Amino acid sequence: MVERMKREWFGNVRADILSGIVVALALIPEAIAFSIIAGVDPMVGLYASFCIAVIIAFVGGRPGMISAATGAMALVLAPLVRDYGLQYMLAATVLTGVIQIIFGMCKIANLMKFIPRAVMIGFVNALAILIFMAQVPHFIGISGLTYVFVGITLLIVYVVPRFFKAIPAPLIAILALTAAAIFGGLDLRTVGDMGNISQTLPSFLLPDVPFNLDTLKIIFPFSVALAIVGLLESLLTSSIVDDMTDTPSEKNREARGQGIANVATGFFGGMAGCAMIGQSVINVKSGGRGRLSTFVAGMFLMFLIVVLGDLVVQIPMPVLVGIMIMVSIGTFDWSSFTYLRKAPRGDALVMLTTVIIVVMTHDLSKGVIAGVLLSAVFFVAKISKIKVQKSTEGTVPIYRVEGQLFFASTKSFVDTFDLAAEKEEIIIDFSNAHIWDDSAVGAIDKVVMKYQDNETRVTIKGLNPSSKKLVDRLGVHHDPKAKAAAH
Repeated sequence: MVERMKREWFGNVRADILSGIVVALALIPEAIAFSIIAGVDPMVGLYASFCIAVIIAFVGGRPGMISAATGAMALVLAPLVRDYGLQYMLAATVLTGVIQIIFGMCKIANLMKFIPRAVMIGFVNALAILIFMAQVPHFIGISGLTYVFVGITLLIVYVVPRFFKAIPAPLIAILALTAAAIFGGLDLRTVGDMGNISQTLPSFLLPDVPFNLDTLKIIFPFSVALAIVGLLESLLTSSIVDDMTDTPSEKNREARGQGIANVATGFFGGMAGCAMIGQSVINVKSGGRGRLSTFVAGMFLMFLIVVLGDLVVQIPMPVLVGIMIMVSIGTFDWSSFTYLRKAPRGDALVMLTTVIIVVMTHDLSKGVIAGVLLSAVFFVAKISKIKVQKSTEGTVPIYRVEGQLFFASTKSFVDTFDLAAEKEEIIIDFSNAHIWDDSAVGAIDKVVMKYQDNETRVTIKGLNPSSKKLVDRLGVHHDPKAKAAAH
């Protein structure tokens, strides 16, 4: 336990501190932008980012992952803020955390195994596209100097690491180009243009709402949606960081940690948040690996606001835009173009569907859920093909069933048999088949009872133990009383 804490907190101190500083600088404009989306004061997003990052560093299950206020959560919160105001948003944030803690205790992260690789690729690519699209308003059609600063930032970010790796390239870009803009008196949009920053610490408060059933009715639907969206984005981001760093994470602990962070955030005037793939990629690419990087990101963010607020507002937006473009390029899975050519058509369609829905709706949960459902449909269609081969043993017809017999394959199974034929005896062999559900047992009953009505004796053989147990429990063809009731 002690060794693990040392490794997660102090195994990469220098790189974690520097990467945390880079993340904190990049967090400011995003937190302000997400506050605007939600319809609240910029400080609400900044307080949320500070609280969530610091708390998740201790209670989260994925070292090195950054959690803060996010656009996905802001989109869900916007209607609540518009219709009921800030205080109801804070109450919903607290309830969101409680629901996430319950989800974590129920080990909801185990459901991650049901998310196919095609959906994961689509999720990553959609996020990369959304990150890039979010930067477009900050540099397209503004000024020639803006393009120059974006270009120089990208040049620094990609070229400097080839010769110098002691300090993260994004941090060098921010410091050098901010100094150039300030001392050169250059006319560029700055962080201050995004919104006002007040140099104050967050304070503890109880949401000023009636504590009754009516309030619960208002906030509960939003809190459930926030809990699901937040955990979905956090767990998928956690898997991506796992792959980037070749290290495992405790995803159920992460779910509980996200809940604890959101509960605390609601009591300190912040909005609900979750993991951020963009900031997490910045952190990892800047060398951050441990919990210290997440903690430093949160603490340095508040230090920037309270102590260096006057300087922070002068950071040129084109520099941060350049860094986020780098993140979008690094996040996008460029091998997915090859994947589209080589993967089965169903998987390729699932990936494209996930990307299109996420990009069109800006809602990660809708895209991922659609991708999972589409994958399930394709999977069911694929395994619903059942074969029934007819042969004879002496004079007795034998039907050999191959495949998975369940609700989607029962029609094909029944249609194979000539139920009007009059035979003395037939055999149905299930040695190469498996019975999955009540629909399958119902199909067997239908075939057997139709033959029995024609005074044909039916012998069923080859059922594996679980299939036999299901048929014995649910079937009626072998039970005269049940058969009479069925008729």
